Amino acid sequence: MHPAARSFSPDDEPLIEDPSQKRYSRQKPSDHLHGAYVIFFLLGIGSLLPWNFFITAKHYWMYKLQNCSDEAGQAASDLRDFFESYISIASTVPSVLCLIGNFLLINKVPASVRILSSLFIMLAVFLVITMLVKIDTSTWTTHFFALTIICVVVVSSASTIFTSSIFGLSSCFPMRNLQALISGQAMGGTISAIASLIDLAAAADVTDSALAYFLTADIFIVICIMVYLLLPRLEYSRYYMSSQKESPSLAAVPPDSSTEDEAEPGGTTNTPFLTKSTGVPPLRPILQKTALLGFCLFYVFFISIIIFPSLSSNIESVSKSSGSLWSTKYFAPLTSFLLYNFADWCGRQITAWIQAPGPKSKVLPILVLLRTIFLPLFILSNYQPRAHIQMVVFNQDIYPVVFTALLGLSNGYLGTLVIVYGPKIVPKELAEAAGVVMTFYLMLGLAVGSACSVLVVHLV
Repeated sequence: MHPAARSFSPDDEPLIEDPSQKRYSRQKPSDHLHGAYVIFFLLGIGSLLPWNFFITAKHYWMYKLQNCSDEAGQAASDLRDFFESYISIASTVPSVLCLIGNFLLINKVPASVRILSSLFIMLAVFLVITMLVKIDTSTWTTHFFALTIICVVVVSSASTIFTSSIFGLSSCFPMRNLQALISGQAMGGTISAIASLIDLAAAADVTDSALAYFLTADIFIVICIMVYLLLPRLEYSRYYMSSQKESPSLAAVPPDSSTEDEAEPGGTTNTPFLTKSTGVPPLRPILQKTALLGFCLFYVFFISIIIFPSLSSNIESVSKSSGSLWSTKYFAPLTSFLLYNFADWCGRQITAWIQAPGPKSKVLPILVLLRTIFLPLFILSNYQPRAHIQMVVFNQDIYPVVFTALLGLSNGYLGTLVIVYGPKIVPKELAEAAGVVMTFYLMLGLAVGSACSVLVVHLV
């Protein structure tokens, strides 16, 4: 049995007995060819695809905004120099509002409506972004910036609704499917970074590279729509999704599902608060139980979003003057985007074998607070352009590489650990609602951190 399952064995028990017992009297179907697992993995990648594709297309955005300083002086030049910070704000602040709205409407609007509508909205906006690639925007760069920010707001809002809804859907499946969803999310950043590198290397022209890059995103969103529509056609999926229809208040978990749930690192075996009523889950007991973990989750992502990508992607190679491809073209894509996302994925995977410190340990918040040290480490690396802090202490390329690897690893490990612990320390009937509250802490950390990142990069 998985260590996480041993640590939280009470959650392996069914919440309630299904009065009909008919669904469990027949043989439980197997996930033929791991079809449902693959679908949830792809949907996991798609849930973070908009954010990842926006932030990793750095060369394209810099190309499109290169005429800012010629148009309106310093104010417009700031749009280019601090573009990542503005994207972070436009992405995270609306997401917090959408997460609150989704929490209130989760029992009123069917999951299929929320998932499909959000996917089609993301596809429509990405098609607009793709069409803008080959359009000359040099005469209206500031307006192009405003249009891009609007697209980020819309896509991020739709992505938040999609992500929270797909997590809700996975709650009626064995936990190996939720594990696929989390693994897909972790791989999404790595895949987008690799796609960006391939497009950057294969295309001589920046716009050709960006066109191939955003077309990849368009195709992947279409794939997400197709696999989601395929999901209820699988016998395996119908077996578990039928629980939501059979039970008027709670989606009971099959008594024998714990054997399939052992694959999830520290996750809940069942996510029980699948109400069919229109009531809103009680917040006070959840907030009381998850206060410390919520702060830890908030602070983990607060520090991460301040540094990545606003600070880390603007750290230049100390040998940039040599003119080599490594120092000019590939340094930021490799040492910032690809390395961070891969380290984050590794950190998440480690939680499959190690779950320490525990949810009530005093060491956990100490480790979270210690990540604050990353802020001066990145500021004192070769960040450019610098306006106020001229001192560069870490003037070797190896330093930002090590710092980025540790930042991503600690973000993936501590962030996943805290998210997993949240639903475990509340009564089982509040586990799903606690998961949504933990997601709110995460998004709040991203929102506040992205706002602070603008201040930090201006101070540097």
